[in-house]
Amino acid sequence: MRQGIRAAIKEGFQRIAVVCGAWHGPALAKLPTAKSDADLLRGLPKVKTAATWIPWTHGRLTMASGYGAGIGSPGYYQHLWSCQDDASIRWMAKVGQFLRGHDLEASTASIIEASRLADTLAALRGRPGAGLSEFNEAALALFCFGDATPLRLIEEQLIVGETLGAVPADTPALPLQTHLRREQKRLRLAPEASVRLLELDLRKPNDLDRSHLLHRLHLLDIPWGHRESSRARGKGTFREEWRLAWDPDFEVRVIEANLHGNTLEQAAGGRARERAAKAAELKELTLLIEALLLADLPEAVHVVTQALESAAALTSDTTQLMAALPPLVNAFRYGSVRQFDAAMLGHVVHGLIARVCISLIPACSALNDDAASDLLGHLNATHAAIDTLDAADERERWAATLMKLADLPNLHGLVAGRCCRILLDWQRMDLDENQRRLSLALSPAAGVPHSAAWLDGFLSGSGLLLLHNPTLWQPIHAWVFTLTEERFIEILPLLRRTFSSFDLPERRQLGELAGRSASGSLPGPTGIMEDDLLDLQRANKVLPILGKMLGIEAMPFDH
Repeated sequence: MRQGIRAAIKEGFQRIAVVCGAWHGPALAKLPTAKSDADLLRGLPKVKTAATWIPWTHGRLTMASGYGAGIGSPGYYQHLWSCQDDASIRWMAKVGQFLRGHDLEASTASIIEASRLADTLAALRGRPGAGLSEFNEAALALFCFGDATPLRLIEEQLIVGETLGAVPADTPALPLQTHLRREQKRLRLAPEASVRLLELDLRKPNDLDRSHLLHRLHLLDIPWGHRESSRARGKGTFREEWRLAWDPDFEVRVIEANLHGNTLEQAAGGRARERAAKAAELKELTLLIEALLLADLPEAVHVVTQALESAAALTSDTTQLMAALPPLVNAFRYGSVRQFDAAMLGHVVHGLIARVCISLIPACSALNDDAASDLLGHLNATHAAIDTLDAADERERWAATLMKLADLPNLHGLVAGRCCRILLDWQRMDLDENQRRLSLALSPAAGVPHSAAWLDGFLSGSGLLLLHNPTLWQPIHAWVFTLTEERFIEILPLLRRTFSSFDLPERRQLGELAGRSASGSLPGPTGIMEDDLLDLQRANKVLPILGKMLGIEAMPFDH
């Protein structure tokens, strides 16, 4: 740049304007000798470079950093440039037209009054004409009726705007643009504005490369494709469905992404490393690792994995450790299909499980209802991840941790019940022991809130256990009969929430079972309703009197 200035001086120019960034200004204010600059540049390697023009948007002109201009109102300035006369009335008319387009009230009379109010405010402030502040205040008073919400919409769509610039078709492209176009041509994925569905079979090399391309663009915040849920016939990790739609604004994002690298692989990896450096929680890092594996970026995976290990070693929050585990375990499912070595994450996964098992028991002391509910969600997700991992050592470690957790004397009922259910499903606790713990949890000494919470944790997700195990149904049925009306009303919302999570056929069968139990006798010690425990003849003698007392017609029992 200094050599260019010297060349202009040598040609005889005396008033020279230099357009540059502020950071370069001090280096150009005082020119050193030409010899010192020549010595500084001598011996540097020569590389081929290319220059290009890039389209910009009004939204990016408002940015104060990241190659932005820091212009607060580019849409308004464009209006002033295009309207030489009557800028005030034309701007208010533009605001009124915009509001009417969004089904908001903006009459012609209001437009005239708003323009007059803006001019009056400018006169009171000693200004030669109304400016943007006067226009906003007039719009707030006459169009928005004091509510700033429509004014924020005006600022976003009119004062700033989303106008997208354009460049000639023969303009040289940046390296990342060239690489993306080459990949789109190679994979036969033409960018189209219309929406189309793309089904990929990851066992085919071309479809696998297409998947890598779309996942890498997602890492660059270019959502050309959106993942769709797999259909019934396409379940499995070797199938993906994408809904593709190219937005013209993606061209600007590609240009911005060129700062991270000249190819898609380099740019996506560089962007991932930048996100890893700013990640505040472990879960962000694990989700990022999963995205990198899907995008086939092993070098970036290695860097982010190191960041994850460092963050995990310094984290004492058990819920963060538990939240970080499921995405990593899910990544193992893609190894055989996506042809990458997922074993690089093995030591990280095993280390996280060990830390969770060590810190979980202290983290479960003195839980209130909200904390227990939050922990239950993490507990279920961690259990599902370990179950998916299907490693015998980790399953044994997790089962031993849950057994110790279930034995804690002051453990919240929600967590205790869930631990017992998991151990029963994994056959780490037999039915007799589970029934004993259920009876203790539902005993009067435990308290109704604790019993209801324990039952919620034990039954959450499925009611088949009650349908096929009468020995578990009996104590629950007997416990409900022991509740007073006040206590029953108190815990009814919790019981309804628990049973509403069951499937409709399960709820129907449980209702029928409860109806049969209620129409018979009180449950006996074996949980079987026996008619011979009730003297029907003596009961029929008091039914008429009870019917009168209750105001109903009491039907006699059938022999």
